Amino acid sequence: MAVASSEKASAKREQKQRRRLISGPGILLVWLYGVMVVGAVSRSAVQISTDFGKAPLAYTLSAVAGVVYGFITYSLVRGGDRARRAAFACCALELAGVLIVGVWTLVEPSAFPDATVWSDFGMGYLFIPVILPVTAMYWLRKGVLQHGAAKDGTARA
Repeated sequence: MAVASSEKASAKREQKQRRRLISGPGILLVWLYGVMVVGAVSRSAVQISTDFGKAPLAYTLSAVAGVVYGFITYSLVRGGDRARRAAFACCALELAGVLIVGVWTLVEPSAFPDATVWSDFGMGYLFIPVILPVTAMYWLRKGVLQHGAAKDGTARA
């Protein structure tokens, strides 16, 4: 009997944690990542289907960016601690990709005869690809610290 009520309480806590990811700034992050999914996937789908031979690396990277954005969006909507960690890790990988591709497009522009979502640090997307993962990682990290403070009753910076 005690185990069943303990499981119910645990399930309720998990549900609250999941909701917490898409409240406040989380709603804006989900919306922005959703827009980026649509932009990256539609761009890459058109480019791959019409002229893949022109710039296969660029078009493939745009498709990868769309998949990464999709996973982050899903993780933010799903919520919970595992989803928070997965979203944080994907945002870190996304930021690394944006920085690597951004530098690569500046150092070796001939490798990218056509732009990707992450070209020139996302300049074609108003630098959102470089700003968004930094903002998301800050928000996700801040939520972890606040969640930890609420658990043990102490204030954390």
